[in-house]
Amino acid sequence: MKKYFTLLCGLALMLNLSAQDKIFHLPDIFTDASLYAKRISQLHWIPQSDSYAFVEGNQLRKTDAASGTTELLLGIDELNKALSEANINVKSKRFPTIAYWDNNCIGLIRGEYVWLNLANRKVLESITIDSNAERIQVDWKHRQIAYTVGSHLFVQTKDKTVQIDNDNAKDVQYGHVPHRNEFGIEQGCFWSPKGSALAFYRMDESMVTDYPLVEAQGRIATVKNIKYPMAGMKSHEVTLGVYDMATGKTVYMQTGEPKEQFLCSVTWTPDEKHILIGVLNREQNHLKVNLYDARTGAFEKTLFEERNDRYVEPSDPMYFLPNQPDQFIYVSRRDGWKHFYLYDLTGKMLRQLTQGEWEVDEFQGFDESGNKVFFTSNKDEITGNHFYILDIKKGKIQPVTPEEGTHQVTANPNAKYFIDSYNNIHQETKYVLKDKNGKVLRTLVDNSGYLNSYALPETRIFPIKNEHGDDLYCRLILPINFDSTKKYPVFVYVYGGPHSQLVTNSWMSGGWFLHYMAQKGYLVFTLDNRGTSHRGFEFESIIHRHLGDAEVEDQMCGVRYLQSLPYADTARFSVDGWSYGGFMTLSLFTRHPGVFKKATAGGPVIDWKYYEVMYGERYMDTPDENPDGYETASLLNRIDSIQGDLLIFHGAQDGTVVWQHTLQFIKQCISKGKQVDYFIYPTHEHNVMGFERTHLWKKIENFHKY
Repeated sequence: MKKYFTLLCGLALMLNLSAQDKIFHLPDIFTDASLYAKRISQLHWIPQSDSYAFVEGNQLRKTDAASGTTELLLGIDELNKALSEANINVKSKRFPTIAYWDNNCIGLIRGEYVWLNLANRKVLESITIDSNAERIQVDWKHRQIAYTVGSHLFVQTKDKTVQIDNDNAKDVQYGHVPHRNEFGIEQGCFWSPKGSALAFYRMDESMVTDYPLVEAQGRIATVKNIKYPMAGMKSHEVTLGVYDMATGKTVYMQTGEPKEQFLCSVTWTPDEKHILIGVLNREQNHLKVNLYDARTGAFEKTLFEERNDRYVEPSDPMYFLPNQPDQFIYVSRRDGWKHFYLYDLTGKMLRQLTQGEWEVDEFQGFDESGNKVFFTSNKDEITGNHFYILDIKKGKIQPVTPEEGTHQVTANPNAKYFIDSYNNIHQETKYVLKDKNGKVLRTLVDNSGYLNSYALPETRIFPIKNEHGDDLYCRLILPINFDSTKKYPVFVYVYGGPHSQLVTNSWMSGGWFLHYMAQKGYLVFTLDNRGTSHRGFEFESIIHRHLGDAEVEDQMCGVRYLQSLPYADTARFSVDGWSYGGFMTLSLFTRHPGVFKKATAGGPVIDWKYYEVMYGERYMDTPDENPDGYETASLLNRIDSIQGDLLIFHGAQDGTVVWQHTLQFIKQCISKGKQVDYFIYPTHEHNVMGFERTHLWKKIENFHKY
């Protein structure tokens, strides 16, 4: 019996080991839901309550935070009955997206926009907009929608649809996102707080050079022209209009000259009488925060200004205090770190609300009283993201997420309860209910062990020093069944540009493909160099006018660290990156020839003079102002240094890093007799997205085999 038991235990152990030998199958990443942690779908705190709602099994349910008692709010059959009674005959097969919640009214996005009373299961209103609508902004509270069709801007209510503009000029866009989505601008129009008016961008691109993209899907290829203002060339001109819903009239804010300037941080005052605009000069080193009369467009005054010899980069609107409508929070890096500042509408700075050698990451809102601010930050963990409550009057900061890692918090507006979804390199995503002190009251979802059938590589995060004494944070993913007495090839994945932080204390940090490469036997390494974010203005902006210099210097510190490891095979070093990472890949490959035996670069910036005005000039100034910087950074000047195997990718429809970059590079390689591999994705833009990304991953994997 004992022998039989031992045999069974041995068999069970063998089966368990076998089960844990599975590696990821790349197509499964887009098709197999079991690879992804369970989540709470459509999580909302119900206004004026201590209950939260969520969708589960096509049912909208709510849970009382104190007791944990759950009850049904609305099932899919009840919803479809309510829709049918309102003569909306297309049934929902899945519970639609809840985009709004106010007392008993919820806003649903289906084929149309629906306002539903939960108490009596009645549709209050529904609006169906043009099927070609884009850039949609819904004013849920006042039941009106703004959207664009082509270059035109429309507003629609239940009763009527109005085209705001009457301009048929083909190169003038209304309600579109200007400035190529820089400066934190993510929308092209802005509803006023009470819904009486709509502010919108008018973008005139008639003076910007047409840039051709070739679409070759038909029998005869066609040209699709886009507007692409390259560094040093003519940029578009933008104004801000305000449309009055009652009178149907539009006025434009008198933002003045020069016309080539950036209009950022557009914010209505709570009384709708004024609009604040951050007016940034084209040189991006002087910002004026101006106040305008929203009814006449008249400039009233400059509240305050910011200057910096390198650049000023506004990326947030103003956040008005709910209980002090003449005071607002302004986000700035003026002291070298991203922090909150409290201002009033006279332009007086009342006080700095946060300070220290750490950065506010994102404003998350106010509590119901208006006395507290929710925000995320790396204050207590540089590679993490934590949630905090700031008491505006006392200046006290209360942490809510003491656990190491990356947190996404859904806050009850009364600041009494919080639902924290967090993970780290050792902990799969877990949902917990917390009180305001961060104490865990209840675990809601625990995904521990959900990938136990796979051979998961070990991930390590640690800092190394560069030659200037800066900490550079690194991530090393070890091959499965790692043996320190063996030699392994090294796969370096790099980005290295502004607005990035790749080394994060998060589950599957780095993403599926990097863990897959570790499963395939590579040491997978990533380093966040100077120039990346969350480390203060000096750390990020040191790259100004010299893109590629400090970044490559820091990346080579990582290379020397890898070379010091007895288990890293220095004869089999590879590097890979896309976009800025493609620029970095080629910079490393050509500035330090022979170090990397193989390199793959996707959509790389080859020469910054071919890049656009807003991003390019912020970091490099214009080609005329900084000829030496452009010349040094240009990879066209480094082709003679190519050693080893190089593969370049590009999307033929790339309107961000235009195809010209790599075509010029390949042309120079041919003229200099340098053999490189080149692969085009004909229908893709800036990167390869969707299921076809597995094709890209497989091509990278095959190219880096030794």
